[in-house]
Amino acid sequence: MEEKKRYKVYRTIMLIVLVAFITFILTSVGFYQYFVKGDSLNKYLTLMTSEKSQDISQTLDTYHSLIEKYYLGEINEDDLKEGAIKGYIEGLNDPYTEYISKEDMQDYLEDTMGNFVGIGIYMVQDTESNRIMVLAPIKNSPAEKAGIQPGDLILSVNGEECTAEDMTAISTKIKGEEGTTVKLQILRGEKTLDFEIKRENVIVNPVEGEVLENHIGYIEFSSFDENTAEEFKTKFEELQSQGITSLIIDLRNNGGGIVDEALQIAGYIADKDSVLLYEVDKDNNETVKKNENNPIINMPVIILTNENTASSSEILAGALKDLGKAKTVGTTTYGKGVIQQILTLPDGSGLKITTEKYLTPNRTEINKVGIEPNETVKLPEDVENVLNVDRSQDTQLQKAMEMLK
Repeated sequence: MEEKKRYKVYRTIMLIVLVAFITFILTSVGFYQYFVKGDSLNKYLTLMTSEKSQDISQTLDTYHSLIEKYYLGEINEDDLKEGAIKGYIEGLNDPYTEYISKEDMQDYLEDTMGNFVGIGIYMVQDTESNRIMVLAPIKNSPAEKAGIQPGDLILSVNGEECTAEDMTAISTKIKGEEGTTVKLQILRGEKTLDFEIKRENVIVNPVEGEVLENHIGYIEFSSFDENTAEEFKTKFEELQSQGITSLIIDLRNNGGGIVDEALQIAGYIADKDSVLLYEVDKDNNETVKKNENNPIINMPVIILTNENTASSSEILAGALKDLGKAKTVGTTTYGKGVIQQILTLPDGSGLKITTEKYLTPNRTEINKVGIEPNETVKLPEDVENVLNVDRSQDTQLQKAMEMLK
C-alpha cells in the first residue's frame, strides 16, 4: 500500500516535470523565433543604416529592401517613387511648395495662365483645419452660380475625402471635360453642404470696369494672369475717355497670380525708377524690382482690400501704399508674402517651390501678417457673401467714394 502511494507521488512528480519540460521546450522555440528572427532583422537594419548610409537615397534603399523582403502585397515601383517624393516635399511643412506629377503638370500650367475647364474656384491650403479652403470663386463661374463661398472647406470630391496635402490632385479631379459634373461636399461653419456643379470653360480673369458718380472710375479683377496688365490698361483708357478724374482698384477676393503682371500695373501708377518690390532669397540676396516706365495714371487712386486679397494683389497694394501713390481701404490682407517658381523636371513632373520672400518698398514683411489698410472698414455683419455685396451695403466702396469726392 505504501509502495503504491509512493508510486503515485513519483508519477505525479514525473508528470509535472515532463509538462514543465515540454512547456520549456515550446516556450524556448517561441522565444527563439522571436529573438533570433528579431535579432537577424536588427542586424540587417544596423548593417543597412550604418554611418555610411545616412543620406536620403540610402535610407530609401533600406526601406525598399525591407519592403521587397517582407511585404505581402503587390509592389508598384512608380507609386512608391511618387509617394516618396510627395512625402519628402511635404516634410518641408510649406503650404505653397508641392510636387506636381507629370499627368497634372499641363493642367497646372494652364491654370497659371488662366485657361481651363472646371468650376472656377481659387483654393488655398488651410493649415489650421488641414483642409482645402475656397479662397474665392471666380466671378460668373459655375462655382459662384452654385453658391460656393470664400472660406468654404472642401471635405470631399466625388465622394473621396481630401486634406490640405491633396490640393494639386484635388484640383485635377475638380477639373474635367466641359459639360460633365463634379460633386463637392463643403463644410461652411458647422453646416455640411453638398453641391453638384457642371464644368464649363471658365473665363478666369475678366478685367471689368465702370464709371461711378463724381467721375470716379472703378476697375476690378480676380487674379493676375497672362495679359491682365494689358487688359487693365485698356480698361483704364476706356474709362479715361469717359472723363474719370479718380480711380478705385478693387482687389478684394483677388487671390494673386503672376507677379510681373502686378508689377506692370504698379508701373502704370508709380514714378519711373521707384522701387516696387524687394525679392530676398534663402542667402539674403536681394533683387530690386523698379519701375522702368513713365506712369500713365496721374489721378487719386484708392485700392480696396479684404482678407482674401493675397499674393500678387498684396504686392500691388503694398507698393502703391508705401510709395504714397494710393490709399488702401477695407480690411487686412491675407498675408502671403512669399514667391514660388515652377520647375520642370526631365521626366515631365514639376516642383512648385517657395524660393523668395518679398518686401514692400518700405521693406515691410507681410507673410503671415498681411497689409493693414489706411482706412479700416468692415462690411456689415449681415452680409452673407463677400463676393456679392449689394452696393447699398458695400461700406468699403462707399468709404472709398467718399474719400475721392
